[in-house]
Amino acid sequence: MAYHDGVPLETRTAPALWRYVQEQYHSMPAYLEEQPDGWRDVSWEEAGRRVDALARGLLARGVRRGDAVAVLSRTRLEWILLDWAIMSIGAVVVGLYPTNTASECGYILGHSEAVLAFVEDDEQAAKLASVYDGPVVRFDELDALEASAGDSQPEPVGEEDLATLIYTSGTTGPPKGCMLTHKNLVTAAMGVRNELQDETDVVLLFLPMAHSFARIVHQGAAYHGSTLVIVSDVARLPEALARTRPTILPAVPRVYEKIHANVVGEIERSSPVKRAIGCWALRVGATNKPSSVQGRIADALVFKKIRDRLGGRIRIGISGAAPLGIDVLEFFRSLNMLVIEGYGLTETSSSLSVNDPDDYRFGTVGRVVDGSEVKLAEDGEILVRSDSVFKGYFKDPEATAAAFTEDGFFRTGDIGEIDADGFVKITDRKKDIIITAGGKNIAPQNLENALKASRFISQALVVGDRRPYVTALITLDSDEVNGSGRDPEQLVQEAVDNVNRDRVRVEQIKRFTILPRDFSQEAGELTPTLKLRRRVVHEHFGDEIEELYA
Repeated sequence: MAYHDGVPLETRTAPALWRYVQEQYHSMPAYLEEQPDGWRDVSWEEAGRRVDALARGLLARGVRRGDAVAVLSRTRLEWILLDWAIMSIGAVVVGLYPTNTASECGYILGHSEAVLAFVEDDEQAAKLASVYDGPVVRFDELDALEASAGDSQPEPVGEEDLATLIYTSGTTGPPKGCMLTHKNLVTAAMGVRNELQDETDVVLLFLPMAHSFARIVHQGAAYHGSTLVIVSDVARLPEALARTRPTILPAVPRVYEKIHANVVGEIERSSPVKRAIGCWALRVGATNKPSSVQGRIADALVFKKIRDRLGGRIRIGISGAAPLGIDVLEFFRSLNMLVIEGYGLTETSSSLSVNDPDDYRFGTVGRVVDGSEVKLAEDGEILVRSDSVFKGYFKDPEATAAAFTEDGFFRTGDIGEIDADGFVKITDRKKDIIITAGGKNIAPQNLENALKASRFISQALVVGDRRPYVTALITLDSDEVNGSGRDPEQLVQEAVDNVNRDRVRVEQIKRFTILPRDFSQEAGELTPTLKLRRRVVHEHFGDEIEELYA
């Protein structure tokens, strides 16, 4: 019997977790499903009935325990129900990103040996037609699959059984299939602290389901009985915020950075009176005294209006996947809308550490979650041992062996610090550290995050490995630049000067170039969670980099 905060599960498996969820009585909906005209309530009873029918339909099609089943879709209700159904019969879920190319899909389907693939629509089906010989089921055919359900019963599912293969972004080569067991996923879901959410919360999910961050969000929400708002089209995110009024917003840093930039830009472009009021309110908010007279006035005049655009009820934003600038974190706190950072990797089921809303520290990723052991290697690499740590890389024993220390700690590849109070701070990726021609170690993410603090800069990539000095590739937020009416070169130079001001000479950015376009997923320069694929950017803009050192 597995317990967490007194909650029993007979085993730490997805079927046991789903049974536990179904046994609870929750008056709130399980899901809000995106529709063309809004969002439809989906009860726990309806969700349970459909998951059961899909599971029996899979068995009727011959899918068995240990078989890999792929899903290629945006974040939709069908994806979530299939996730529960596939795992409930002991089969293995393999997620594909809608942005994956046909060849990338073909590699993952072949490598995982998928026996069946589900796709969202005809467009995705056509993508697989040339790279996959197995059966493909479109979402509009799921009713028929549910209707075909027989009386077959699944084999027992164990904690060490493989639950999902999540393929990494492949920033340095072909993607690796991370083997996450039922114990891994359920440990992560049950590790979502009660302080973060409960059955009264409404959690908005727009993150791609093929990523481990989305999986811990949807499975953790189910464990706590929270309502999950499902958003498949990021363009509808403002509408979703306003109409569904979530209380919790898990997101990648770029979402918070964009909100921050839009608000600051709107204030600066407003009339002199409104600009003065807005700037005053931001200064008052920075004092973190919302209950003071000035704080209440600033809230009434400015902050409440901003919160109302975001639905008016967000009490916690959770940022993961990459660092978020302290200036952005402080901005949201001034709005009385706390954003906290957490930390985890695909290999740790997106679970390792998180800030507590009642005990947080900006610039850190919080304290280690219960049940995890974390220590630092001699070079500062963060090492972790936990039941949420993966089983290894699929069909790659050499990479699996290299990922662990002799005493069983997983090597995260991140360099960090742990302070006296147990707060973890990430300083950089081990492989991303720049070593200049003079032998100086420089963390590029620190410089890049500082550059992106400017609302005029959308992306930045710092260069300098084995080079005589540090340079940067810059992309612009065209709306903000055009709205300012100023010279883009001058705006970027001011941002670079601000970044350089408090840094020693060897860490300063000596030269920069403004690229003609933003980095994109379509060009392969960004992962689905908007992390930079540095090698690809270097390949695409090699001439520009060489010119910086000419």
